[in-house]
Amino acid sequence: MQLDPQFLAILNSVSPFAKGIIGTFIVGLLAGAIARFLVPGRDAMGCLMTSVLGIAGAFVALFAGKALGFYQPGDVTGFIGSVIGSIILLLIFRMTR
Repeated sequence: MQLDPQFLAILNSVSPFAKGIIGTFIVGLLAGAIARFLVPGRDAMGCLMTSVLGIAGAFVALFAGKALGFYQPGDVTGFIGSVIGSIILLLIFRMTR
């Protein structure tokens, strides 16, 4: 399977910052579902809210990782860090309800 050269040119023109944001967004979608699976109990959240939780958790992990020196600008958040960030946000969400 060969990719279209115009498509490759578009991919190469995207900045590393944008690639990091898009990657973090994608990782976050999965991390929210895993966090909901790992933390027992009932939550009044649907699929959309679970996705938002995961994306927010991924960005929490990204910013905390940058502050601690784990990630450089343009890096994608690690999956485990995203799940941990999502679990933290899920617990905060439960405490506020």
